[in-house]
Amino acid sequence: MEFKLGRLADFSGTKSRSGHERRIRIREDKWRPYVITSGGVLLLISLLTGCVSPQKYREQADCVAEGIMMQKQYEALGKAQPIVIETPADTLRRRLIVMQNLPYSTLASLGTKELRPIEGWPCDDYLHSIPLPQDPPWMGESAMVMSLMESLQVAAKNSREYQSAKELVYIAALELDFECDQFRDTFTGLLDSTIRTDRAGYNPVTEISSSAVGGLTRRFTSGAEIAASIGVDLVKLLSQDRVQSRGVFADASVAIPLMRGSGRLIVMEDLTQAERNVVYAIYDFERFKKVFAVSIASSYLDVLRQMDSVKNAEENYRGLVRSTWRAKQLIESGRFTTIEVDQAVQSELNARTAWIRAQQQYENRLDNFKRILSLPTDAKIELDPGDLGILVERANEYLLSERVDSATEETIPSADAPVVLPPPGRGTPGPFEFDPDFAVEIALQNRLDLKVANGEVNDRMRGVRVAADQLRAEVTLFGDASVGGRRGFGQAAQANSQLDFYEGDYSAGLNVDLPFERTAERNNYRISLINLERGTRNVQELEDQVKQEVRNELRDLLETRESLLIQSDAVRVAESRVAGTELQLEAGQIEIRDVVEAREALLSAQNQFTNAVVTYRIGELSVQRDMGLLSIDENGVWKEYQPQ
Repeated sequence: MEFKLGRLADFSGTKSRSGHERRIRIREDKWRPYVITSGGVLLLISLLTGCVSPQKYREQADCVAEGIMMQKQYEALGKAQPIVIETPADTLRRRLIVMQNLPYSTLASLGTKELRPIEGWPCDDYLHSIPLPQDPPWMGESAMVMSLMESLQVAAKNSREYQSAKELVYIAALELDFECDQFRDTFTGLLDSTIRTDRAGYNPVTEISSSAVGGLTRRFTSGAEIAASIGVDLVKLLSQDRVQSRGVFADASVAIPLMRGSGRLIVMEDLTQAERNVVYAIYDFERFKKVFAVSIASSYLDVLRQMDSVKNAEENYRGLVRSTWRAKQLIESGRFTTIEVDQAVQSELNARTAWIRAQQQYENRLDNFKRILSLPTDAKIELDPGDLGILVERANEYLLSERVDSATEETIPSADAPVVLPPPGRGTPGPFEFDPDFAVEIALQNRLDLKVANGEVNDRMRGVRVAADQLRAEVTLFGDASVGGRRGFGQAAQANSQLDFYEGDYSAGLNVDLPFERTAERNNYRISLINLERGTRNVQELEDQVKQEVRNELRDLLETRESLLIQSDAVRVAESRVAGTELQLEAGQIEIRDVVEAREALLSAQNQFTNAVVTYRIGELSVQRDMGLLSIDENGVWKEYQPQ
């Protein structure tokens, strides 16, 4: 059993999922991840009483990993959020399947907690199903309506991809704990009792031998290793004269490297790398949360965009149906020919095809969105169209102010006047249309994947140091000591042994391995330098990529803002054109194809306007993501940057 000491955050009074209170402290000295936890104390008590269970080990692992993740989050990010990897028993997926009576293949579809223990399953309550609560309001005949913010929270709690990302951080924390274990005091205990009967002679001999041995091993940061043990033997005849003998013994050994493999920096390299790996895992997870949240928002708004396309296609279809009716009514007056009526019917049929296709595309995108959330694709779920309405309203407010400003200044020049084209970027920039130089500077400071790449360069430099150390001669100073004596079968008649240090057996030596053959080490050293060069190039490549991403996204924002203005004007012109052509159609002044073309132009303008609204919003989120300004909490909900 190990007692683990060191610098972890003071989370006094917090409780583990098992309900045990734990107290974890941080000291501001150099951290060595040794942790005192109530889980360890409970495990020690269980060991001593002989009732330790796999569940106790699991709880201790959770306690240690959570402490390490909290501490490393403070060091890396200046804040800490709980990273819980255990899937709750009552998930939204389970509720949807059970309460909407959806088909499923096996109990695994309902979650791990629903699985039935197999034969020989360990004594652990990890598998425990719970009854479903009363039907929530959205579990009736109508579908569950989900907003954008609710989708982010559902994704954080249900997404398989999100869960895997959390587990990578947890595994890195456990691997760090394993490396810490290499430098802990490790106690061993062995109790042994054996009875033997020898019937080869005239008188059978029966004797019993018992021993108790306790040991301690420790590896120091200098590279030195010690091992010590002490024990008692007792051997006794159970037949004949029933004599007995007791043996007491102790031994110790030490090995101290003096050249190759010595020194704190070399010996602690694996532990240092494990610490860095936890930090990298935290950086990767934070970056993942930002990318994941924006991808969820993009998929969500893409579904709403397609929903709006269905509405526009339906309105276009209705309008063409009315146009066909008018054409059929006016054919008797001679205003339209049969060919023109057939053209109207053909346009109506094409509009119906487009409407049906838009509906199917909406259903496909909605199913794909459910799968991204790790929810059943056949579940009754709808998205809140109000989220798109908010974006359209926001865009219209901006466009209204732009039209007012331009209307006060607009004059009609003469036809022969020179044409001066306004440069891209007319109007007022949005709040996230930063100056490119400022945006790049902020991104280079905040991008966590760039911090990981720079950290890996330092890791590879340490790798060069370790590889160079392997080229040296191996010189090891060692010593052994043994005091007392052991007793075993056939030694019951001997006198008891004592721990007499004057009669002990002591030895010391020096082992020298000269560096005559270092081919593998030489090659590894050269490879370590190549890896350093690769790491440096990775930083350069990622840095250039970050700059390009940010600059491209700012250009896309400017282009999309221009598209908003253009498509807004296109919608107004198309609506006016449709109204005019329908009046002219009734008057018999135009052909039916003019109405069809006007409606197609309106449908295209409406879809392009909605596309620009959604694209601009996604662009705002993408700029914040790639500048490192978007903050995501433990529930998956973002907190946007507030420009000054």
